[in-house]
Amino acid sequence: MTTPRRGPWLAALTACSVVAAPCNGQQPAAAVDSGDARPALRETAPGAAFGQCAVCHSTDGSLGTGPTLKGVFGRKAGSVAGFRYSRAMRAADIVWDESALDRYLTNPQEAVPGNIMPFSGIPESAQRAAVIAYLKTLK
Repeated sequence: MTTPRRGPWLAALTACSVVAAPCNGQQPAAAVDSGDARPALRETAPGAAFGQCAVCHSTDGSLGTGPTLKGVFGRKAGSVAGFRYSRAMRAADIVWDESALDRYLTNPQEAVPGNIMPFSGIPESAQRAAVIAYLKTLK
């Protein structure tokens, strides 16, 4: 009996199941300060906001469950050599800049319908801005 091939999406889905809070954009209940209605995540260190992305994406040029985000600024979507993108991402007419990343990180499925990244987005604009600022540093 042969086992069906399980692609990178399954590993990403598994990683998101293990760390569901970062992958679904929600904060863990324990992290919420009952006296403060604002999100509990406070970005202080460079790259801290990137933690939820690092589950699947590298910053050193290596491929993981997701493509590397090293050099993402100015790169055409779906163009990292050796990474197997969805048809939707390969066909997306996007060059990653602040605006495109903000739209994508807000709601990946709305920005690129049919992409297979198992991530619901980052609802907080300050968190998206922190991720984008970090991504700009990855040359």
